[in-house]
Amino acid sequence: MATGEPAIAVTGLVKRFGEVTAVQGIDFTVEAGEIFGFLGPNGAGKSTTIGMLCTLLRPTAGSARVAGYDVVRERDDVRRNIGLVFQDPTLDGYLSGEQNLRFHAELYGVPRAALAGRMRQVLEMVGLWERRRDKVNTYSGGMKRRLEIARGLLHSPRVLFLDEPTVGLDPQTRASIWDYIRRLQAAEQITIFMTTHYMEEAEFCDRIAIMDSGKIVALDSPEALKARVGKDRVRLHTDDDRAAIAALKERFGIDADVRDGAVTFSVAGGQEFVPRLFAELGQAIRAVSVARPSLDDVFMSYTGTSIRDAGGSARDWMRVAARRR
Repeated sequence: MATGEPAIAVTGLVKRFGEVTAVQGIDFTVEAGEIFGFLGPNGAGKSTTIGMLCTLLRPTAGSARVAGYDVVRERDDVRRNIGLVFQDPTLDGYLSGEQNLRFHAELYGVPRAALAGRMRQVLEMVGLWERRRDKVNTYSGGMKRRLEIARGLLHSPRVLFLDEPTVGLDPQTRASIWDYIRRLQAAEQITIFMTTHYMEEAEFCDRIAIMDSGKIVALDSPEALKARVGKDRVRLHTDDDRAAIAALKERFGIDADVRDGAVTFSVAGGQEFVPRLFAELGQAIRAVSVARPSLDDVFMSYTGTSIRDAGGSARDWMRVAARRR
């Protein structure tokens, strides 16, 4: 990869499956050393895009370069320069952590003379050196995830793809995994392209792309995206939610709905608006809270839906790729 060249460069990328266009001519770049987040609702085309970038799917049109190599013409070079941690577990539980890494090293042609030192380096980075000879079946969920990240780093990739790196883990373990990811990114000086449905994780990204209906609808830093939304989110607990929603529409022209057991709506200057609510709503208010815009609000603003499971696991990609080779 030439100095100054983006780690990922995508131009007019399209993917069709028969009459269905899953990705509709998207353009974006990821700079070297960035942590780049990719978000999208069900059927958005997020997983299809990542499948093309990782050379598991062939684009219908457009182009993409990863680590300086074309994903179609230089597929093997792309694969040698990326690490990939799938959402679905892909470790062999009957082998030790060390054996899993050795098998990966053989596949990627890691020189034998360098393997021992590199293996120790990545295992120490994720805190698993002392457990390297234990069978993976004896590892906790968080340890398995850390081993998969170590495996993805073993061949010194320039770009590491993380598909839902902490899915299914408890909040404490998720925080621990992210602590490792940030340290690894700094130590290895690599680019990280990740997907997540945890909004607090997306906050760690340098930039985020939101995808919907096969198109990128927003791309910027988390703070810049939140600033675009502009409005505060207000949540009311009332004795009659339907009556409160009707009163909000009639008296303030505000559209509200019930989310997670509370009447919820967005308004500029939420703190200043609350006194008017109590004075003019005409409905009993048991509790009220005001929150500044969050990434979930950003996502809702651009897609009309809350973030949810976007599917597209490693098995999905491999099945599609196998059918279409």
